[in-house]
Amino acid sequence: MCVVDELVERVDDQDRGLGMTVSRRQAVREGWLHRVAVTVCRDERGRILVHRRSEQLSRFPGLYEVVVGGAVDVGESYEQAAARELAEELGIRVLPRLLFTFINRSGLSPHWLGVHEAVVPDTVAADPDEVAWHGRLTEPELRSALLEWRFTPDSHEAFSRYLAFRTARS
Repeated sequence: MCVVDELVERVDDQDRGLGMTVSRRQAVREGWLHRVAVTVCRDERGRILVHRRSEQLSRFPGLYEVVVGGAVDVGESYEQAAARELAEELGIRVLPRLLFTFINRSGLSPHWLGVHEAVVPDTVAADPDEVAWHGRLTEPELRSALLEWRFTPDSHEAFSRYLAFRTARS
């Protein structure tokens, strides 16, 4: 069972470290800004990996997610945290590319969210303690699923910003 007790660094509204290490649980409870890294995982054909969170997780059990990720540990960069989370949750070793960061206020508490992108292999070894189910959807399929399935708040916010980022780059 995943226990939310990682050590994170408190940051300010400019994403600058405050030199204070706290538990993630305390940061969430107090509404203190901290960092979270997530990755949109695409395959070679452009389909996006979607997963349903395990029922035993403390945060958003059983909800679907468009991103894979978690808290940025003290001393880690967004990229390092994103790569670590991909290894832990999907059993893959890839270097995700940081696209953008923003203050996300749609989850349990406000946090800086670093959104990454990575091309991941077709075969992943999802950790059953974290991931109950996973599959790949095209963007149109995912847009429909976001309206029909129960997704985490981070998924809605991160994916809409991800699409806007990609559109702006084109």
